[in-house]
Amino acid sequence: MPKVSAAPSSHRKPKLGQHFLVDPSARARIADALGDISQSTVLEIGPGRGALTSLLAKRTRRLIAIELDRVLAAQLRMHFALAPNVEIIEGDILAIDFDTIFGPKPGSTRPGMNHLPERVQVVGNLPYFLTSDILLRLFQYRKYFETMVLMVQREVADRLAAHPGGSEYGLLSATAQLYARVEKLFTLAPGAFSPPPKVHSTVVRLTITPRLESLRVPEEGFIDFLKLSFGQKRKTLWNNLKTAYGTKVLRAALEKAEVKPTVRAEALSLEQSAALFRGLLDGTSG
Repeated sequence: MPKVSAAPSSHRKPKLGQHFLVDPSARARIADALGDISQSTVLEIGPGRGALTSLLAKRTRRLIAIELDRVLAAQLRMHFALAPNVEIIEGDILAIDFDTIFGPKPGSTRPGMNHLPERVQVVGNLPYFLTSDILLRLFQYRKYFETMVLMVQREVADRLAAHPGGSEYGLLSATAQLYARVEKLFTLAPGAFSPPPKVHSTVVRLTITPRLESLRVPEEGFIDFLKLSFGQKRKTLWNNLKTAYGTKVLRAALEKAEVKPTVRAEALSLEQSAALFRGLLDGTSG
């Protein structure tokens, strides 16, 4: 997926398929989508050459930018060396320990006092092949995050926001909507980047609103259930689930949840999936 560039550069070739955003109005719209961040901490994923970073640095109280590319990270450190509210971290977003960055520091809390996690806004560009992994990582540490404004491939955005019953609704849709409210904001044509990619990119906003409690399901078990349900998309729900549950338990749970065994997982809402999972839990624990 595209990185964010400070300015177009005709002589510098992108590394590892990087495409740099050069449309100033698009950068402003991405920053605006975060809302008022004057008193907030912002986490930027993949700052690239720092154009969006520069814009955010002027608006936010604290900005932490994580860049995997060693050369770009070094350039960013030099560029923002005199910006006291900007911290550049060279690293892999999938390996970053957010507790270390946003959690309580040693000696910062008194015994017996509850430490309220810092609420962080997230902005960044997610590579197509890592979108699910990065989102799951962010959801894992959701206690720190409030709003995420992310640029993804247009087809991925369609899947994130898809409704049950459509062909685009799948595991990514169900998982994202389990943790957040998903909004598609706007789409950028290839010409907004240098060099132009072969795909359109869409900016989405995810507002963290976990539904695990209202659905009355345990997180780890329900995620595994969703993975199993969508395991082979062409198979019926019955055929996917029978690999882990006995026939009697599965049939009883489907009847209790009023779900036909011949439907596919994409036809179920999160409420229906949760009802079926609770029925399976009751059947296997009884």
